[in-house]
Amino acid sequence: MLRCCGIGATPLTAFDHYERFRDSDNIVARLNLPNMRYAPGRKLDAYAQAVSGLANLEDDPKKQLKYIDFIDTYGDLDENERASYKREYPQEAKIMMSFSERFIEQGRLEGKLEGKQEGEAMILLRLLQLKFGDVPAAVHRKIERADPQMLLAWSERVLTAAGIEQVISD
Repeated sequence: MLRCCGIGATPLTAFDHYERFRDSDNIVARLNLPNMRYAPGRKLDAYAQAVSGLANLEDDPKKQLKYIDFIDTYGDLDENERASYKREYPQEAKIMMSFSERFIEQGRLEGKLEGKQEGEAMILLRLLQLKFGDVPAAVHRKIERADPQMLLAWSERVLTAAGIEQVISD
């Protein structure tokens, strides 16, 4: 018997979509399991199958981090459900934890790089101020937007430059 919406076919029930895509190899379907209607008591299973699908169907770590956030947002587990999820789906919970740890580490690295760049910019601005006096606002903005390699090159130029323009010229 056909199970679609054609003439004479049996229409899919609200829960059939979830059951149909629960073990799908389609990454989009698996990621969207928490958005589908599922039978009462199947919320944790939908969440676990979405996490499992992400781990098995997506190799790109950046996309994994992006999509795990999607799953978590739409899964919308409360604290009790999270505790049950960890007990009932230990393998998927471990996968989720791995994604979370990577997400945290990525944030740490980005913060570290940002802090380093801000520190380098602050030192360059201080050197310019000590050598040339007031630093124009346009130069401030240019320094704040510069990448670390450019900041290093400009910092080296401070020693020999006759003016700010010689320091920050590209």
